[in-house]
Amino acid sequence: MTTESIVLGGGCFWCTEAVFKEVRGIVDVESGYSNGRVPHPSYEQVCSGTTGHAEVVKLQYDPERISVRQILEIFFTVHDPTQLNRQGNDTGTQYRGGIYYTTEAQKREAEAIISELARDKVYARPIVTEVQPLANYWPAEEYHQDFFEKNPFQGYCVAVAAPKVEKFRKTFQELAKA
Repeated sequence: MTTESIVLGGGCFWCTEAVFKEVRGIVDVESGYSNGRVPHPSYEQVCSGTTGHAEVVKLQYDPERISVRQILEIFFTVHDPTQLNRQGNDTGTQYRGGIYYTTEAQKREAEAIISELARDKVYARPIVTEVQPLANYWPAEEYHQDFFEKNPFQGYCVAVAAPKVEKFRKTFQELAKA
């Protein structure tokens, strides 16, 4: 099996990771930090807002089982692409929406779907999700990996991550892992 990777920032990585772990064709999901200035930043550094990194998930996917378009359709359904440097109560540049591509084809697909969503006025406000080449990616600390799976009753998981997972399940039943 040949896989490809794409990195997505949709606010807190716990939520984005929880959703994409359930998606058919996604073979690995890793929480991390990308597109900042500091090599190997810590969670505390990223939270300070001084490193320029976004909280992200790195997706390894099988393009024979899921397309970039399908991945991005899920992404635009489970995060609010109109919120600049925030998702809900999570505020700061580390929570910005971003698509960090690893191929030119991913870049073209991201730009196309953003144009379509804007043209069709799917959102009342402009889309501010950035589309940038992946740069300076670092995995998050081990305790952030599989956070929702390990802590399903933690307050943030119950209030924020679980509703996003449920929205994915209801909207994309055909893309859910069996």
